[in-house]
Formats: sequence, C-alpha cells, structure tokens
Amino acid sequence: MNTVVAGITYRALLGRRRIILLLLLPLALIGLAVLLRLFSADDQSTTVLLMKNFAIGTMLPLLGLIAGTGVIAPEIDDGTIIHLMSKPISRPVIAQTKFLVAASLLAVFAAVPTYVAAWILVGNEDGIAPGFALGSLVAGIAYAAVFLLLGVVTRHAVTIGIIYALVWESLVGNLLAGARTWSIQHWGQAIAAQISDSPFFQADVSLSFAIPALIIVTVGAVLWAGQRLRAFSLTGDE
Repeated sequence: MNTVVAGITYRALLGRRRIILLLLLPLALIGLAVLLRLFSADDQSTTVLLMKNFAIGTMLPLLGLIAGTGVIAPEIDDGTIIHLMSKPISRPVIAQTKFLVAASLLAVFAAVPTYVAAWILVGNEDGIAPGFALGSLVAGIAYAAVFLLLGVVTRHAVTIGIIYALVWESLVGNLLAGARTWSIQHWGQAIAAQISDSPFFQADVSLSFAIPALIIVTVGAVLWAGQRLRAFSLTGDE
C-alpha cells in the first residue's frame, strides 16, 4: 500500500458528491430500522428480511459500485491517472492501494451501519447484528475488488456496474435459486449465517463454496486490475 496514493484517493473521493451518495443509503437503512422499532416491528423475522433484502441485497452492491469505481474511474476519465502513473510507483501497488481505500470505505459506510441497524431492532439476539455486519464486510471487500477492476477495464464502469448491481445481484440473484451460487451478496450471507443462530435466517450458498469464491474473486480482480494498469499507456490509450 502506498500512503501517498491512499491519501490522494481519500481526499478526492470524500471531497466529491460521492460522499453524499455514500451517506444516503446507510442513513436510509438506519432510518428504516428506527421506524420499524417505533412501530413495534422489531422482531427477528423483520430484521433478517431488512438485512437480506436492503442492507446486503441492495445497499451493499450500490455502495460497492460507488466506492469501487470512484477510487479510479474518474481519474481515468479526466486523465489525472496519467500523472499518478508517471511517478515511480508500481502500477499493481496503485491498484492494491485503490482497492484498500474502497474496501475501507465499505467497512465504514456498509458494515458498520448494517450492525447499527440490526442492533437497533434486535440488539445482539442470536448473533444477527454481528453476523450481517461480518457478511457485509467480506462481501463489500469482494465488491470493492470487482468494481475497481470494472473501473480499470472500461470507461462505462458505472453503467455496467449499475446493471450488474441492480439486475444480477438485486433481482436475478434473489429470484433464481441457481443464480445465488454466483452472487457475491449470497456469499456474504453464507458468512453471516455462520455467526447468526436465528431460526429465521438460512443461507442459500454453502460456506465451503462461499469462502473460496470470495477469496478467488477478490484476489483475482485486484491482480487483474494491476495488470491492466501495467498496459495502460501514458498517453491515456489502453
């Protein structure tokens, strides 16, 4: 990790309108939890449904898109990445640093609010809050890697990412049982299910598949992004 690159990336990302987008979804999740608590809908069944469908099913992939593409795609679009790559910094290190920044943002804006929202509703009953927080964290790390790679390989990263996040992860992955095996959010839910003992929560993907899949996708995407940056010419052409 290069601290200079990390600092530049944090300042650029958090100083733009993306910080508002990063805040809106977590605040909406916590707001929904508060409303459910006020209307006495704070049972485990409702909490699990909210965590699965909104926290991990909708909020997480969208935040992954914002953070993952936001750490590098704008720099490629406006050409400032050329200045960074002209420095004596390994391009794989640039990719790894960008990934760590995106992953850390998802930990703060996705995993923490997920825990807070679940805790508001049911406290630490049956490990629901820590389970979904951990599932959100590991799935968020994978999303950070995938969307970082997308930001490197195409200038249409946001459009493709929205289609992937909303169509595949949020729609197809929740409607078709077979597609869940290849869905990052369901890999995260498999991790969450190992922590939670709630009778209302059962993962659709086995832990023995989810863990290797998360590792392979995360490591593979970051390494691929680094290699793509190696081939990125200083004239801005790929």
